[in-house]
Amino acid sequence: MPIPAEKTRPAERMLAAGTLPVAAMLLTGTVALYIALVAFGNITDFGTNQQFVRHVLSMDTTFKDNGLKWRAVESTGLQDAAYVGIIAWETLAALVLGTSTVLWARALRRPQGLPRARRAGSIGLLMILLLFGVGFIGIGGEWFAMWQSEAWNGLDAATRVVTLAGIVLIVTHLPSATTGAGEAADPKTPAP
Repeated sequence: MPIPAEKTRPAERMLAAGTLPVAAMLLTGTVALYIALVAFGNITDFGTNQQFVRHVLSMDTTFKDNGLKWRAVESTGLQDAAYVGIIAWETLAALVLGTSTVLWARALRRPQGLPRARRAGSIGLLMILLLFGVGFIGIGGEWFAMWQSEAWNGLDAATRVVTLAGIVLIVTHLPSATTGAGEAADPKTPAP
């Protein structure tokens, strides 16, 4: 005996909550919220991380006999400009990821919007990967030898953010019955 349609709808809705687009929306929203809070904290408590950036760039807490100190940036104007640039980048990434989260939510009802949501999310997630991977791990960690500092070392935090953003980027590009395989799901984009 078939089950009436009105009794299957809640079950179908529950199963739809476990789809890849829902996961991508929630994960993208998580990173959007995180980076928005980071930017907000940096704006409203400017001095705390301003000191962090100044110490990393001046390399004043690295090893005493550090042969890399010629790389230090001692101009507070340049240090502060770098910090303002970081905050601006974080704010822009938060806006892009927030927009992507909204696009993912809209695409749940109109699947033709999934490729646009994926592209917007990819841009925002790549911005996060560039800031924390290239900026903090690569430039801060290696160029300015942040790893040598016991007091001003943000490598663990940066690694966590890179890991989170990388996982979310992978999830958003997984093929599914709803989204297709990568960009090939977009009818305007030719398959490779």
